[in-house]
Amino acid sequence: MKEEKSKENKLLEKEQQLYDAFVDASPQGCLFHKSWWLSAAAPEKYKVFTLKEGSEIVAAWPMVFQQVMGLRLSMQPQLTPTLGIMFGPKRKLKYAEQLSEEMQLTNELIELMPKMSFFCQHFHHEFSNWLPLYWAGFQQTTRYTYVIEDLSNLDRVWENIRYNTKRKIKKAVKLDIQVVTDLGLDRLLDLNELTFRRQGLPLPYSREYVKRIDRACQKQGARKMFFAVDSGGQLHAAIYIVYDQKAAFYLFGGGDPNLRHSNGHALVLWEAIKFASTVSRSFDFEGSMHKNIEPVFRGFGAVQKPYMEITKGSPFLNLAFRWAKKAWSGGGIPARFIRKFLL
Repeated sequence: MKEEKSKENKLLEKEQQLYDAFVDASPQGCLFHKSWWLSAAAPEKYKVFTLKEGSEIVAAWPMVFQQVMGLRLSMQPQLTPTLGIMFGPKRKLKYAEQLSEEMQLTNELIELMPKMSFFCQHFHHEFSNWLPLYWAGFQQTTRYTYVIEDLSNLDRVWENIRYNTKRKIKKAVKLDIQVVTDLGLDRLLDLNELTFRRQGLPLPYSREYVKRIDRACQKQGARKMFFAVDSGGQLHAAIYIVYDQKAAFYLFGGGDPNLRHSNGHALVLWEAIKFASTVSRSFDFEGSMHKNIEPVFRGFGAVQKPYMEITKGSPFLNLAFRWAKKAWSGGGIPARFIRKFLL
C-alpha cells in the first residue's frame, strides 16, 4: 500500500512539473498559474483542466472551487490577480488558423468545466479571443493594468518615467529616505492595514493567509520586500513584489498617511523596478483601476494593458457579485464576508 501511494505521489509530482513547465512556455502563463502558488493560495481547492496532444500539454485552465451557502463558486483567490486559460507557444500558422485552433481548444476546455453557480476570473492580458466564452454564455468586463514591458535597459526605463514621478523620487532621496529590504512581513502588513484604514476599509485578507503565501514564495525564491525608512527610523512606505523570469508583480503595499509628503512610495517602487530588472523581463503594476492609484502607475512610463474579467452565473448572482464589490469598496461589507467568498 505504501509503495502504491509513493508511486501516486511521484506521478502527481511529475504532472505538476509538466504543468509548471507549460506555464513557463505559455504566452498567457504567469507565476499565479503555477501549482505551488495555487497550493498556497487555495490548498486542496483548485483543479487544473488540461488538454494534451500525446504527452504534451497544449492548453490549460486552473480553477478554484468552494461551497458557500449551498452554492458552488469558482473565483479568484485573494492576492491572485491573474488566472484564466493558457495556450502553448504560438506556432507558425496563418492568423485564421491560429484563431481556429485557440477557439477549438477553448471550446474543449469549456466542456470540461463542472457545473457551478457562479464563476469569475481575471484572464492574463495576453489572452485576447473570448468569442467561444461569449457564445457559451459568459460575460466580459475590460479592466486595465500597467506593464513596463522591457526591463533590459534601465536608462530607457528612467527616460520613460514622467517628470513629476522623477521629481517625487528625487525628493525622497533628498530627504535622506533609505530603502531597506529586511524589516519583515509584519511591519509591511502594518502599513498595508493603515492604507486600507485611511480609505475606511478593513484588511480584506488575514495575516495568516498572507504568511502562508509568503512561505511558499520564500521557498521558491520568488518574493522581495522594500521599505522606505528615514534617518529617525520612521517607516514611510513599503511594497511586496513577487517574480519569476517572465515578470515581477507589485502584489500589495502600504504607507503611513502622516508621512505621504516624503514620496517614499515612489522611491520604493523605483527600487523594486531596479531589482526586478535583475530577475525578470517585465514589471506589472497589477490592479490599476482605482482612480487615485492609476496615475501613480502611469507615471512610471508603463504601457496600459487591457485584460478581461470573465464571469458566468445567473443574472441575480452576477448582480449580487458586482454589488458586493462596490459595497465593500465603500466600506459597507465587513472583511470576514470578503474573506469567506475569496478564500
